[in-house]
Amino acid sequence: MACVKLGSKTDAFHKQGQAWFCTTGLPSDIVVEVGEMSFHLHKFPLLSKSGVMERLISEASEEEEGRVITIPDIPGGAKTFELVAKFCYGVKFELTASNVVYLRCAAEHLEMTEEYGEDNLITQSEAFLNQVVLRNWKDSLKALQTCDDILPYAEELNIPKRCMESLATKASTDPNLFGWPVKEHGGPMQSPGGSVLWNGISTGARPKKSSSDWWYEDASTLSLPLYQRLISVMESRGIKQEIIAASITFYAKKYLPGLNRRQGNDYSTNLKPVSLGSPPSEEDQKLLLEEVDRLLPFQKRVVPTKFLFGLLRTAMILRANPSCISNFEKRIGMQLDQATLEDLLMPNFSYSMETLYNVDCTQRILDHFLAMEQITGGVSPCSADDEQLIGSSGPSLTPITMVAKLIDGYLAEVAPDVNLKLPKFQALAAAVPEYARPLDDGLYRAIDIFLKSHPWLAESDREQLCRLMDCQKLSLEACTHAAQNERLPLRIVVQVLFFEQLQLRTSIADCFLVSENLDGSRQLRSGFAGSTEGGWATTVRENQVLKVGMDNMRTRVSELEKECSNMRQEIEKLGRVKGSSTWGNVSKKFGFKIKSQMCSAQEGSVTNQHNASEKVEKLKERHGKQKKDSVKDE
Repeated sequence: MACVKLGSKTDAFHKQGQAWFCTTGLPSDIVVEVGEMSFHLHKFPLLSKSGVMERLISEASEEEEGRVITIPDIPGGAKTFELVAKFCYGVKFELTASNVVYLRCAAEHLEMTEEYGEDNLITQSEAFLNQVVLRNWKDSLKALQTCDDILPYAEELNIPKRCMESLATKASTDPNLFGWPVKEHGGPMQSPGGSVLWNGISTGARPKKSSSDWWYEDASTLSLPLYQRLISVMESRGIKQEIIAASITFYAKKYLPGLNRRQGNDYSTNLKPVSLGSPPSEEDQKLLLEEVDRLLPFQKRVVPTKFLFGLLRTAMILRANPSCISNFEKRIGMQLDQATLEDLLMPNFSYSMETLYNVDCTQRILDHFLAMEQITGGVSPCSADDEQLIGSSGPSLTPITMVAKLIDGYLAEVAPDVNLKLPKFQALAAAVPEYARPLDDGLYRAIDIFLKSHPWLAESDREQLCRLMDCQKLSLEACTHAAQNERLPLRIVVQVLFFEQLQLRTSIADCFLVSENLDGSRQLRSGFAGSTEGGWATTVRENQVLKVGMDNMRTRVSELEKECSNMRQEIEKLGRVKGSSTWGNVSKKFGFKIKSQMCSAQEGSVTNQHNASEKVEKLKERHGKQKKDSVKDE
């Protein structure tokens, strides 16, 4: 830390209890009381440097022995007045960044101007402040920290603003470009050529480059009001929002203990916050949270999502201002696609404890995300279908697809909660647009878990819940599971069976198409190949694979036929009991002719299987003939 030595005389001051005495050989003729401390001094050195002291001494009664003067409001108190007294007597002491603000304010308060002496304390302290302190990062920071104790006096002299301007200028400058001889943030000494100096000798080594976060820890030592003003000055200087947000993140993590309990590895800075001796009170933490909310840039992807979730949890625990909680939810909603399931599973801190997790908060966050997607021109259902048809996926479709997958996973996690009501579960699942889910497997899993955990639901409620998923968007594995799921309503099971059979028919047709393509490609290859033995072996292997696949499909189709037959028999029994054609009513109710579709599917599958067998036999005969011809030619 830089310093300047003032005065030339040896120290003649000594302390006895709560009193200071100046041993110059002359008896004291004035007593100055500052707080609980008294100074036994002489009139002439004081009145020759200070206009205030001159007036106080002249106003004192000459009859009153000792002439006691009281100065109750001097900036810095007794410790600062001790240095002022030494300056008046010309005693040696050091002017440093730690005391220059106190002395500058005290000199102004005591009117120690040039009128009362050349190179008076105002001139000396102001010159040191401008020419030394404000040119150095550490000294500027130290001077700003001392302003906290005497802020009203320092504000009158514009000292805090000058310190902040100095710090902002240095923070906005690349530290690797700082000039010789010293990096102002505590780096090694350098020669004019940039090499590291050791005892004034150039070592030839180059200093390590510093990142943009070098000032975060120093700035975090400031009090919240001063830090807030420093950030405002830095923003006006044009420092990037990412850097500002990272500094605020560091500051919040240092003074909010709850954030460090869930600290992740993906925060924007690797610096470790300094541990405090005693954590701040809940009220102080609440004020800090609200100030952090005001300081953080309201921009997308500037603040890590995990950190925002940490702020939101802390705000809920401390019961911060509702507007503060709402702002954190909006910030998370802007970048919900970057969240993880662990982030989203926030416990319910409400006294009522209706549900284990805060589903309402997740609903609000999702609503904010969907609103932002709509404002920024997110993909509509029509445009999404068009992009799928042309084989391209738009960039805005990816975030909402990720959010849909995240919400489905969240629904599966909260579904086992028996206190979770159907309307809340249904509202959250329905909030995700249909086009955001390429497959409904995740939604089906969540619905199945909810039905298992809520067995008392009425049949109508079950059907209403299952309408959220599209049976046509279930994978073959999900269809197989759903067809055997006793928890699903009968209507949904019939729909699943129908669409599963359609998928199988499509798969069989695709297999036949592949077989025809293999047939044509083998004919072309046989005209150019010198030997057909390798081709025959390959064909046999492909035919075997094809047969295995077709056998599996045949088995599955047979199982589906049996299930459909059993269901039809049960429905017909119900119809005979009620005396009406229930099967026809059910088929009309479902909106499609199940019987005819099933039969056509069965006939098509059998016919396709027979045709496939014939094609395999023809393929074998053709290759056998080619092999005989090649033997004859030899």
